[in-house]
Amino acid sequence: MFCYQCQETVKNTACTVKGVCGKNEGTANLQDLLINVLQDASAYAESARTGFDRRQGEFVCRALFATITNANFDDDVIVDLIRQASERLPGCAGWKEPSKEALYEKAKDVGILSYSSNEDTRSLKALLLYGTKGIAAYAEHAAVLGFYDKDITGFLARALSSLKKDLSAEVLTALVLEAGQTAVKAMSLLDEANTKTYGHPEATQVNIGVRKNPGILISGHDLKDMEELLQQAEGTGVDIYTHGEMLPANYYPAFKKFKHLVGNYGSSWWHQNQDFETFNGPVLMTTNCIIPVKNSYKDRIFTTGVTGYPGVKHIPARRDGKTKDFSEIIALAGKCPAPKEIETGVIVGGFAHNQVLALADKVVAAVKSGAIKRFVVMAGCDGRQASRAYFTQVAEALPKDTVILTAGCAKYRYNKLDLGEIEGIPRVLDAGQCNDSYSLAVIALKLKDAFGLKDINDLPISFDIAWYEQKAVAVLLALLYLGFKGIRLGPTLPAFLSPNVVKVLVEKFGIKPTEEVQADIQAMMSGS
Repeated sequence: MFCYQCQETVKNTACTVKGVCGKNEGTANLQDLLINVLQDASAYAESARTGFDRRQGEFVCRALFATITNANFDDDVIVDLIRQASERLPGCAGWKEPSKEALYEKAKDVGILSYSSNEDTRSLKALLLYGTKGIAAYAEHAAVLGFYDKDITGFLARALSSLKKDLSAEVLTALVLEAGQTAVKAMSLLDEANTKTYGHPEATQVNIGVRKNPGILISGHDLKDMEELLQQAEGTGVDIYTHGEMLPANYYPAFKKFKHLVGNYGSSWWHQNQDFETFNGPVLMTTNCIIPVKNSYKDRIFTTGVTGYPGVKHIPARRDGKTKDFSEIIALAGKCPAPKEIETGVIVGGFAHNQVLALADKVVAAVKSGAIKRFVVMAGCDGRQASRAYFTQVAEALPKDTVILTAGCAKYRYNKLDLGEIEGIPRVLDAGQCNDSYSLAVIALKLKDAFGLKDINDLPISFDIAWYEQKAVAVLLALLYLGFKGIRLGPTLPAFLSPNVVKVLVEKFGIKPTEEVQADIQAMMSGS
């Protein structure tokens, strides 16, 4: 085992015995083997000039998604994906027959360390691989809603096949930047899928208290699962609560009509051991962000989609155009006590690009009058490390004439603070899930035009980003492709970036690590 794809990797070097996420050595190696199989298929498709058809492309995205941090811990599922690849993808027939034990053996020699003996080459390939994982996750979310772009899966095939080639640093760097371009396409596609299906997010006050009915807690990112669960639970007397990255579902017009959608319960993904215990009712995990499951709620947690955990019941995929069947979860909920109240009040969100641009005149006027001095983008991921208190401290200490733009679960570090408003504009504008970082880029680009600026970096905007997993890597590459410079990244720089690669990122894009709170605030307010 050698895994350094997430921010919490041991000593910011690598997990080599067991993942901090809870992933064991066998699972980690099988996931490496699945990626190797996808590389074989990609190389074959590239050499044959056939590419992937839609079914194949969607499978590649789904399989890559299963290897993201905190997505799937079930060895049997990964083995099944390897065997499915042998049946669905060209050039993979040799993977159909090997036993599970044989796959474990093969898996030991195909991880990231096999990509190159050169540290810088391996670093660039890791950056490319982890970016493609994030892209694949967003493309899979869009595919669930019926949206697909062959150019995205075409790039994934080229990127995956390149990982086995002896390529120069220049070629790999170009591929990494193309990954940023493709990440923009993937997030734009998902934004289109979400908004055409469920409407544009609206400024919304979300309840964080509870009612007296039994409830179901839904976590993850998949809005299609949310829709079907709400439909099937309607009229049953069971309430639905969001958790973690599902909070933004409350902002969509299509979901607001469901009176049994109560609000949000708990906090970000790493609090789930506490949140799931006190919730009392069943929990549905729709995508990545599951952590090792405690016995105290193991009999009432369910997974679906790419998510899996040994011993946890899994809701099967949709077949023949039918919806998923959530009847078992709903029936179980009716037998459980109502959720325990852990907090009360509301949090405000729903400030994706359509909503913010509707307020553009008000925002521009506030900037011109000096009421708003600066925007600070604090999007990204939350995590367990104590050093992440930095982001709460920054939010609390920022001058009162700054506005925080956020997306992703990083917002739980400060979205319940009373930071006030500026001329009716909340000082925390939450765009939504991690993929809605795209909205923040759209907002910045539109503001650039509104102020008549030639360079996006001339805007009064700073980036102070928290990262954790591979979706965040894709978002970072997207921001770099769009031309944003001077991004602060924390609480640590990725372990997979070699010193020379970091040097290039610093020199070309101004990437810098987060440091001391007051020093960073002073630098951001001065535009550096």
